[in-house]
Amino acid sequence: MTDFSLPPHPRFAGVPGPLVLAILDGVGLYRGRAEGYQANAFDLASTPNLDRLFATAPVFLRLAAHGLAVGLPSDADMGNSEVGHNAMGAGRIFEQGAKLVDQAIASGALFRGPVWQRLVRNVIEHGSTFHLIGLLSDGNVHSHIRHLEALLDRLPVDGVRRIRVHPLADGRDVDPVTYHVYLDRLERALAELAKTGVDAAVASGGGRMRITMDRYNADWEMVRRGWQIHVHGEGRSFRSAQQAVCELRAAQPGVIDQDLPPFVVVGDDGRPLGPIVDGDSVVFFNFRGDRALEISRAFTEPGFAEFDRGRWPRVQYAGMMEYDGDLRIPEAYLVEPPAISRTVSEYLVHNGVSQLAVAETQKFGHVTYFWNGNNSEKFDATREEWVEIPSDRIAFEHAPAMKAREVCQVVVDRLARNTHRFLRVNFANGDMVGHTGVLAAAVAAMEVVDECVGALERAVAAAKGTLIVTADHGNLEMMWEVDDATGNVKRRVGGAPVIKTSHTLNPVPWLLTGVAADRFEADNAVDHPGLGNLAATLLLLLGFSAPEDYLPALIRLRF
Repeated sequence: MTDFSLPPHPRFAGVPGPLVLAILDGVGLYRGRAEGYQANAFDLASTPNLDRLFATAPVFLRLAAHGLAVGLPSDADMGNSEVGHNAMGAGRIFEQGAKLVDQAIASGALFRGPVWQRLVRNVIEHGSTFHLIGLLSDGNVHSHIRHLEALLDRLPVDGVRRIRVHPLADGRDVDPVTYHVYLDRLERALAELAKTGVDAAVASGGGRMRITMDRYNADWEMVRRGWQIHVHGEGRSFRSAQQAVCELRAAQPGVIDQDLPPFVVVGDDGRPLGPIVDGDSVVFFNFRGDRALEISRAFTEPGFAEFDRGRWPRVQYAGMMEYDGDLRIPEAYLVEPPAISRTVSEYLVHNGVSQLAVAETQKFGHVTYFWNGNNSEKFDATREEWVEIPSDRIAFEHAPAMKAREVCQVVVDRLARNTHRFLRVNFANGDMVGHTGVLAAAVAAMEVVDECVGALERAVAAAKGTLIVTADHGNLEMMWEVDDATGNVKRRVGGAPVIKTSHTLNPVPWLLTGVAADRFEADNAVDHPGLGNLAATLLLLLGFSAPEDYLPALIRLRF
């Protein structure tokens, strides 16, 4: 049985009043104006409260909220609300992405899961085809060929007799002209399956920057081209993928893999080998989400309007992982979130600390389920109060205030009544409005969030409490795409900026203010401070020593 006892901190009995944690969802830090960038909604907004707090708070830090700091495969991976709240609540970093897929395959959990079982059962019952689409390489940034091979090996074991693969050429995360090498490896695996009587073949392909793997809504024409070849089997045809690569390279000397034109593989009768039709099952085997979101939407959204899909096959579709936890895209996925135990909330309830968690619907699960280690139940109903404010059903750019004021009022009321020792609140605006790509709306959203931070600061002061302000990842501080190599804004033909609707790689703010805040300073001994250091910091402020395996607190006592 787990021991949840926490020893008192040897030098600090805890802040005397309530401790409030305000999470500004999707609000990162970017130099913006200093670099001439004109689409930082945080910079453009009037934020007198945050401006003052950033300048005067006893402790102000910049925290890592992406990549390795939250358990993602590399620092090229942007953070998200799920892993951000996992890290904040868990106090440790749990593996995400590629490592989770490796583990799920090795343990067999992926194949025992209900989504895999449903996909397999679907094709067996319908006598239909199992399709696998994704990036073919061992770059391990978006996908890994060994994951594809593991799925291919398993399908015949589970009774699937017809398989089609739609491999996309990489050339960005691996050497630029190596698609033929990976295709050779794939086709050898398919040939082995054929020896057992399985009808397995490559059906279509092309470069990742030409088809399917667009991101940030930058070029839906890429996705449409992918849809045409994967789903409809319409495009330049070849008798094999290797023939396609040879002839396409010959026609465009110097072309690298990411830019290879799309192709369709046809049989002896000249008909495409693998169009996707009603009754099929489809897995997008990339684990990284940014370039998997748009094609997932095309397969799953009834009211999809980004391009004319023509025939929309009714298929069983799943991603290797959930690509956007905020928007629940896709609904079905193969690899579950990490198993997280001993979160800070679980420790607190076992040590008599009452807690409030409040957010509107869009982020309610993040301050409850994800914060509590992917646990949908309260650890102790007598010591935990969860308050959900229903979100409006309206496009966020048309109502950028969302329910921030109502969410804030719940916390203000509870502080006035002195009902809880620790209160955490999420303001969804920065993320949900940032995702719309509408700069003016994001500016308005940031101003409402700042207004709420001011109201919280006043309420915390009246309650003789202490306030932490932070965020789970960036978003609205970068509303236009920036070229990583040049630092310049990416622009479309005609000069219009490429709108950015995704999360960012930017750090997030962390500040401490209120009663007893001036007793602390940043602990400079903490290497690479990130969201995972928050839990131990909360325990210190509440007068406890953190468990030994928690990441260290961000702050230390001055005296």
